[in-house]
Amino acid sequence: MKVIYGLFFSAGLGFGLGWAFTKVIAWLCRDVDHKRSDRPFGVLQNLAAALLAFMHGAQDGQKFMSICVLGMVLAMGYDQSQVPAFPLWIMILCSTCMCVGTAVGGKKIIKSVGMNIVKMEKWEGFTATFAASICILISNLTGLPISTTHTKTTAIMGVGTAKQVKAVNWGAAKNMFKAWIYTFPGCGLIGYVLAKVFLLFL
Repeated sequence: MKVIYGLFFSAGLGFGLGWAFTKVIAWLCRDVDHKRSDRPFGVLQNLAAALLAFMHGAQDGQKFMSICVLGMVLAMGYDQSQVPAFPLWIMILCSTCMCVGTAVGGKKIIKSVGMNIVKMEKWEGFTATFAASICILISNLTGLPISTTHTKTTAIMGVGTAKQVKAVNWGAAKNMFKAWIYTFPGCGLIGYVLAKVFLLFL
């Protein structure tokens, strides 16, 4: 149930923080020239992106490492009292795979999430990224597994909605929601079938 709670938590809090931070920053900078604010918000956006990347590793990296250790436990026949600590090589392997995967295969996803849903200025990009980082930080501190992608996407939607509801490309958002919904039964079905196949040979 923690996974289900995390799904709704990440979507709800990501959207809410994105909306709230946009309203607050827009009010604080109401008398600031937008062109002059591009450079400082550009720097802040880069810093927020680095923070989000760190939070992403702290959240999703633990999931990958846990699955690797689970595989070791099952392969070696350990019981619960013999579960090993996370070896350093698993940490390095998971970190490397996440970096390479994002660099090689993440371009289309980044474009879909960062450009196709809402057209944002630099201050809005900073707001969405910072909001998602805070949401993931809270989940890390409480031990709640969430989706970084869900959090960042809903934060972007919150930023767009704070400007104007029509600013959000709800068609693209709808396709993402469908993919999220199909993921749960799809992965569950694949896991069930593979487990049945493996049990035939045990």
